[in-house]
Amino acid sequence: MKNYNAENNRAVWFDIPVADLNRAKDFYEEVLNIEVFKESVDGYEFCILDHKDGNGGCLFLNKDEISSNSGIMLYLNVKGRIKDAVGKAEDKGAKILKPIHQIGEHGFRSVILDSEGNRIALHSDTND
Repeated sequence: MKNYNAENNRAVWFDIPVADLNRAKDFYEEVLNIEVFKESVDGYEFCILDHKDGNGGCLFLNKDEISSNSGIMLYLNVKGRIKDAVGKAEDKGAKILKPIHQIGEHGFRSVILDSEGNRIALHSDTND
């Protein structure tokens, strides 16, 4: 975790529970247009989302923690490519709960269920 993130951001890391690590890795690589790295520590496999320029997170195997209808909602930045990201999400098995819509002066979002059934929001400053 970078010092800037630890010192300046309220959210510094996130864990996303998944049922299928490879499917989730593929989903997040495509939708976020980033690299996702598979790791193994003491025989436990997980994936780290590339975070060299910002906050980081990981995918971990635990289908019992997947939440599709309540709890904290994670907004993931798709950097000015929300239409492309939502299309790729659908292609990878996401269910669109709320299509792309403006959230006041804060940009645009689409609320989806990811490939594993987690409720997340894809966010962009623009509607491109």
